[in-house]
Amino acid sequence: MIERVVTSGTFSLDGSDFEVDNNIWIVGDEREVVVIDAAHDHRPIAEAVGGRTTRAIIATHGHNDHINAAAALADALDAPVWLHPDDLMLWQAVYPDRSPDGTLHDGMTVTTGGITLEVLHTPGHSPGGCCLHDAAGAVLFSGDTLFNGGPGATGRSFSDFPTIIDSIRTRLFVLPGETRVLTGHGDETTIGAESPHLDEWVRDHS
Repeated sequence: MIERVVTSGTFSLDGSDFEVDNNIWIVGDEREVVVIDAAHDHRPIAEAVGGRTTRAIIATHGHNDHINAAAALADALDAPVWLHPDDLMLWQAVYPDRSPDGTLHDGMTVTTGGITLEVLHTPGHSPGGCCLHDAAGAVLFSGDTLFNGGPGATGRSFSDFPTIIDSIRTRLFVLPGETRVLTGHGDETTIGAESPHLDEWVRDHS
């Protein structure tokens, strides 16, 4: 079972602010779930979870628009927050007095409600950026690594275009073409729809 909650708010980095809509993904069954990203307002997320047990709140990366409701949601749901340690500096910009409860690492798996998610470390948009792959269900939760129409943004602090292209090429485009890509913002896509455009993205960037 996959549910989507959309919240709206501000993404802030390098002294600039952007109004954004974020996708929050709730994965599991009627008893237990994980929450992927906790953006802007914890209340609609907690309402969607309801009385189910939350195994973890997983941050795909540390940008403020993906974690700025994490602490309040963790307290409301009595759930731990997990983040890749390479994004700890981004976390600390939002939560200087509170650490994540656990760390993500490449190859780690978490199972909830009969669904197993594998952590794929896909740096580039941020150093600790991660995707979550449900191989059995042919679903990828791509955070801000891959979108409908291209890679996540680079050019700001801690991001790097060649790195994100390498992550997409070697970690994501090796997945089956029918894999659904559920993104951190905007509409879903598939690996097969995006993979033919990789060289074009590189050309357009150069």
